[in-house]
Amino acid sequence: MNAEHLLTHFDRIADTPDAIPRLRRFILDLAVRGKLVEEDPNDEPAAELLRRIAAEVTRLKKTGEFHEPKSFVPTKRSGLPFHIPSRWEWVRLIEVARVSYGFAFPANQFNSDRRGMPLIRIRDISSKDTQAHFEGSYDAAYLVKAGDYLVGMDGNFNLRRWAGRDGLLNQRVMRLNGWRCDVVPEFIKLPLQFILDHLHGDTSLTTVKHLSARQVNGIEIPLPPLAEQHRIVAKVDELMALCDRLETARKERETTRNRLAAASLARLSASDPDPAVFQNHAAFTLNNLASFTTRPDQIKVLRQTILNLAVRGKLAPQDPENEPMVERHSGKPECEGLPVNWRWLRLEEFLTENTRNGYSRKPDDAPDGIPILRISAGTTRIDGLVAEEEHKLIGGVSSDVRADYSLISGDLLACRFNGNKEFVGRMKLFKDYLRIQPIYPDKLIRVRVDTLEALPEFVRIAGDSYLVRRQVEAFCATTVGNWGISASKLKKVVFPLPPLAEQHHIVAKVDELMAVCDRLEASLAAGEETRGRLVEAVLWGVLGADGDVAA
Repeated sequence: MNAEHLLTHFDRIADTPDAIPRLRRFILDLAVRGKLVEEDPNDEPAAELLRRIAAEVTRLKKTGEFHEPKSFVPTKRSGLPFHIPSRWEWVRLIEVARVSYGFAFPANQFNSDRRGMPLIRIRDISSKDTQAHFEGSYDAAYLVKAGDYLVGMDGNFNLRRWAGRDGLLNQRVMRLNGWRCDVVPEFIKLPLQFILDHLHGDTSLTTVKHLSARQVNGIEIPLPPLAEQHRIVAKVDELMALCDRLETARKERETTRNRLAAASLARLSASDPDPAVFQNHAAFTLNNLASFTTRPDQIKVLRQTILNLAVRGKLAPQDPENEPMVERHSGKPECEGLPVNWRWLRLEEFLTENTRNGYSRKPDDAPDGIPILRISAGTTRIDGLVAEEEHKLIGGVSSDVRADYSLISGDLLACRFNGNKEFVGRMKLFKDYLRIQPIYPDKLIRVRVDTLEALPEFVRIAGDSYLVRRQVEAFCATTVGNWGISASKLKKVVFPLPPLAEQHHIVAKVDELMAVCDRLEASLAAGEETRGRLVEAVLWGVLGADGDVAA
């Protein structure tokens, strides 16, 4: 098996988000299966090493330095997530290392002022420092030195090599040191973490999982020949260093792409660029979207940029022949660069009826009931439409109530109350698909606009833009951890409205560009799936037909 074969393919899979973590895991999988380095027939057999360990344990028993455990829980080899070569042996962990456990030091002698000795608790084992110090007397048997291996016995059973200064071993932390017969601790830690993970997964589900001394006493470790242990550790170190370089290179590529995307979108959103320059830059950006949009969060930023440009008249060409909107109020929010024939109108100024909260009774799933939308109908879809599939049934609704809370095509529904401020005040468009004729619930606000002045589709787009969202969020209030906006406040929000003909052009352009975003998102998802399959295929391919690695 040639593990380096994997690296020749890595440039094809390196941008998969979990490729490098999976590669690291794969390297460790190979290591504990004896597949990372070649076998050397000149190595002293592992059986010889096992005999020396047995002899050393016998000697230590006679001197009282080794005590056979009174009880233990054997770890079943058949349940472990790896298999070892026939040339390897199994040995008990307690026979190759000195295993000791921490002490419950008195909490009243803890301090955070760094007086006394560092106190190594579970939270500290992955660090080089400790959060607490102990100022009191202690037994030197609990002294931890750099190079000792520590295991957290509560939580995730993490195994770490201590790299800080001398400290004290606190309760529920296990220490491994005093390695016998020259076994290589850097190798032992590899299968041991796999075994600890297995024990963690096999432990009964509780709020916090606990590792017991009886379980530790039953742990067996795979033991290769000594020379092979050294080769495996050297190869793991080499490949992990390569993973570090690959990870650094990937982060640098991501940083470059992020800067390119941010610069391009920021330039598009500039307050008052030269029209010719803007058109050229917009064309460049839209033609190269795929080059710097490689993650879903970048698509989200792109969608928001499109909306922000739309409500500032920068997506569709201006037609001076269009009749300007009539401005009917004196106040307007601060904004630079609105076209001269656009006007600011409060929402209440272009409604055909007053805004209205929905029906307050809860659904009861009555078999003969009528559809009532869920609150989520106004938040789930990203295409700006009401999710009609998000509904339940409610019975006993009179015809008058149904008429009061009915919906017609073109109605907008705004989210009135939500735990996430991001959703509050956002409007979704209801279209009559002749599938259901629902009423709407109390947590949504119905908005009916005068279509002679404003297209519902444009109002929805404007409602998601920065110009409108900053007003909505200023009106939001919080109650018991939830955010809300009243219908009366929503009516006071000011919208930038172009002439009606231009609204049509803008809506068409936004729909076109959002479709591009949809395709980019689908392409990213498909590419992600393909790269994920390629990662798995490459990892399995390195093993050959007899491989059993969990990629």
